[in-house]
Formats: sequence, structure tokens, C-alpha cells
Amino acid sequence: MAPIHIAVFVGSLRQDSFNKKLATALTRLAPTDFTFQQIQIGDLPLYNQDDDAQQAVPVLRLKSEIQAAQGLLFVTPEYNRSMPGVLKNAIDHASRPYGASAWAGKPAGVLGVSVGAIGTALAQQHLRNVLAYLDVPTLGQPEAFIQAKDDLFDVDGNIGAGSKTFLQGWMDQYVAWVRRHAA
Repeated sequence: MAPIHIAVFVGSLRQDSFNKKLATALTRLAPTDFTFQQIQIGDLPLYNQDDDAQQAVPVLRLKSEIQAAQGLLFVTPEYNRSMPGVLKNAIDHASRPYGASAWAGKPAGVLGVSVGAIGTALAQQHLRNVLAYLDVPTLGQPEAFIQAKDDLFDVDGNIGAGSKTFLQGWMDQYVAWVRRHAA
């Protein structure tokens, strides 16, 4: 079976980000024919439509990495009841210039972790709204609003025992979603 390459977007730049840890641990639950690459978004300039005709090198790299992927995985924190600006900036860059979006048709999964009780529910909803406009078919169920607790990760950085069954189920659904849409 040919490998399926997934572009992973972590909406946090923080070195010790819970979402970066989740993205890394979650990929270990996928089948071996899935490969994952966390895409760098912290080096992108702020989006400015004046630059559409001459996109910066980091923007061209971003678009190339998206185009090379068969699927997308968004793992995002929630900042002020929405997605972080760095993630929105990356989305805007890769959707431009108008008519040349790198996102269209790429199947996606969305989840995130936060210390708050509702996890990243509102950030995910805002992100889903943007992805719908960009023609990104996004896995709807199961939803994953994860609260960061001491046992979320084990000592090796894997998903902890208390969350493993749920997140394995999420990954299984995501894999099926990508296979169905990437075919």
C-alpha cells in the first residue's frame, strides 16, 4: 500500500505546547502506511494581499508542503475563544492568490487540547467554518475537545492509558476519512 502523507498544523508556537505534544503522540496511533510532517508556520510573514503576486519563500514552501500531502491534521489551542492568529495567517497565505488555494479537496481532521474544561471547542468550530469555505472536507465525528490533565501523556510522551481508547477511536475514524477522500 502506498504511503499516505499527512501535513500536520499545530496552532501553537510554544516550545512546550500541549498541542505539539498531542500532535506527536497522536501520530503514533496511526497505521504504518501513514506518515506525518509537522509544518512550520512560525516563519511566515503576516498575510498582505499586496504580496500575492510575489509570495515569500516560506509561503511557497508552505503551499508546496500542502500540495504534496494527501491529508491535513490540525491540532490547535484556543486563544480568546478562537484559533490562534499564527494558524489563521498560515491558512490565509496558502489560500492565496484567489483561485490558487493549496487547501481545496484535502481531507482534514481537527482537534486540540487545552487546560480549560471545554477543551478547544470554539477554536475548532471557527477553524471548521474557515475550512468549509476553503473546500476542505473535515471529519465531523467524533469530536475531540481534550482537557489537559496529568495523565494525558505517559512518561514516554505517548497518549496515556486513560485517553488512549478514545483517541485511538478518533485516529481510526480520521484514517478512514482520509482514505475515503484521498482515493
